[in-house]
Amino acid sequence: MNPPIVEFEHFSFVLEGHMLLSDISLSIDPGEFVSIIGPNGAGKTTLLKCLERIHHTSHTGIRIAGKSLAAYSQRELARVVSYVPQADGVLPLFTVAEFIMMGRYPYLSPCTPPRKHDKAVVAEVLELTGTAQFSRRHLATLSGGERQRVFIAAALAQEARILLLDEPDVFLDPCHQSEIHGLLSRINRERGVTVLLITHDINLAALISGRILALKKGSLVYWGDPEGLMQEDVLFDIYGKPFVFVKHPSIGKNVVVTDAPC
Repeated sequence: MNPPIVEFEHFSFVLEGHMLLSDISLSIDPGEFVSIIGPNGAGKTTLLKCLERIHHTSHTGIRIAGKSLAAYSQRELARVVSYVPQADGVLPLFTVAEFIMMGRYPYLSPCTPPRKHDKAVVAEVLELTGTAQFSRRHLATLSGGERQRVFIAAALAQEARILLLDEPDVFLDPCHQSEIHGLLSRINRERGVTVLLITHDINLAALISGRILALKKGSLVYWGDPEGLMQEDVLFDIYGKPFVFVKHPSIGKNVVVTDAPC
């Protein structure tokens, strides 16, 4: 049995005197698809930023691929963990191909041009993500769904074993949301990439994930399978409100429906 690829052991994180994460303990196996849910301000983005070491901390209590997070150089970490942040509207002035090639930074040096392998990796992820057709266009000319696929392609160009995503489908229409979800499932299933996905869509988390991590006020309140999550008392504990459940017509699993305003 393979050792966990991500481990938190009594991990806490304090920023400017505020406890943002408190005593998180769990382990994630290689190749898992994990959704991270919880109310606004629960610590979801903070958790991913600690894993990516965007937040400066001692990182004691986090291990990646059996090694303390603090022991990685930034270049070493980028070969294991890639990150797609929340969309912020700021677009770099690069073409799609140039931007994706920048994802090869863990393997390139400033004075060395891309090698044959680097170009091959970029060509492969362009094809995988369906972005080859607009590889010469600038990012600013793309739709939201197209840009999101490009950002995922750039993360895949790192050839990392772990892919972190912070609400990659936000602001997208249902068609583009479905494309992104399908792409992530393929990456996880066909490439064995471990996926950690932040989402506010409870149904998506229940239908796409192997396990679900729920945070509330910086604490871990649920860690388990989708079936265990989709229970009235469990969701009430996470969100502090009741939910209405129905059976999905195709697969028979519990899903929640929109009810009257709180």
